[in-house]
Amino acid sequence: MSLAERLASRTLELVDVPSESRDEAALAAHVLGVLRDGGVDARDAGDTCVLAGATQRGERPLVLLAGHFDTVPAQGNRPGRRDADAVHGLGAADMKGALAVMVELALARVRATIDLGYVFFGREELAVTESALAGLLEREAGLRAADLVVVMEPTANAIHAGCLGNVNATWTFHGRSGHSARPWLADNAIHRAAAGIHALAQVPPDAREFDGLRFTEVVSVTRVAGGIADNVVPEEAVAHVNYRYAPDRSSPEAEAWLRELCEPHGTLAIDGNAPSAPVAIANPMAQRLIAVGDLAVEPKQAWTPVAEFAAAGADAVNFGPGDPAQAHTRDEHVRVDALVRCFETIEAFACA
Repeated sequence: MSLAERLASRTLELVDVPSESRDEAALAAHVLGVLRDGGVDARDAGDTCVLAGATQRGERPLVLLAGHFDTVPAQGNRPGRRDADAVHGLGAADMKGALAVMVELALARVRATIDLGYVFFGREELAVTESALAGLLEREAGLRAADLVVVMEPTANAIHAGCLGNVNATWTFHGRSGHSARPWLADNAIHRAAAGIHALAQVPPDAREFDGLRFTEVVSVTRVAGGIADNVVPEEAVAHVNYRYAPDRSSPEAEAWLRELCEPHGTLAIDGNAPSAPVAIANPMAQRLIAVGDLAVEPKQAWTPVAEFAAAGADAVNFGPGDPAQAHTRDEHVRVDALVRCFETIEAFACA
C-alpha cells in the first residue's frame, strides 16, 4: 500500500471514531491498540493520554510530536468520506490527519538520528483549565526535557511559531432599575454598557514583531445580554470580552491591562487566561526542521498547546498537515498530498 493510501485510510479510520471533547476514551484506546499491535512501545498515560516512543532525554536529542484526540461537536460530518484528493469529516484537519501522520510514523520505525516521542492527549478544544496535557506534563517529567516539541496543529505544512495568549472575561455593568416611561428616575445599565463597549471598540489592533514575525493583539466584545422586560429600565447588563495578547506579555500583565481598560465602566471577572508562548524558531531542532522541509515560518495568530509546553520549559512550534481555514467547518477536510508532505518532512527531519 502506498504512503498516500496508508495515510488517507488511517485518517478516515480515526475520523470515524467519535472523540468530541470529554469523550476521547474510545479513540485513545483505539490508537493505543493500533500502536501496540504494530509493535510500538506505547502506554496508557492516564486521563485519555497515550505516550509512545521516547519519552525521556537520552544521549541523542529528544523531539516530541504532540497531538490532541478531541474534536469540536459534530455538524452532520461524521462518518467521514474520501475522494481522490482529500479525506472529509469531523476533525480531519483539526487534527485527525495529523494523528494519522503520527501513528504511521511510529509504525514505520524510521531510522532516526534523534529520539522521537509521540504524545497524544485530550480536551484541547476546551478551556485550558480542562486540558489533559497540563496534568500529563506534571506526571511525566521526561517530557519537559525535550529538545523540541512539534505540536501538530493545522498549519498547512508551514511552521507557526509562538502563540497568542487568550483571556476570556465577564464584564458587568451596574445601574438602577425603573419604569421605562420615566427613565430619568433610573440608571440604564445597557446604556452604561454601550458607552463602555464603544470605548473598547476604539482600541486599535496592536501589531508587534518578534524575531521578524508579526503578532496582532486584539480585544473584542463577543456577547452582550441585559434586560428583563420591555418596560423596565435594566439594572444590569453583561458582556463577554475576549483578549488575545502578544508573546511578550505575562498572564498577570495581560489581566492588568484588560482591567485598566474595562473597570472604569464596570466590574470585570476573569473567566480564563491561557498564556502566550514565545517564538522558538532559534531552537537548533526547529532550525533543522525548517531547513529540511524548506518551510515557511509564520506567527500563530491564535492559541495552541505550544504555550503549555513552553510553560513546562520545553521549546515548541506548530507544524501540521491540516489547513487552518478548514478547522471546525462543516465540510472539514484534509488533503492527501498535505498528509504525505507532512510525513515525509518529519521523516527527513528525523533522519537528517
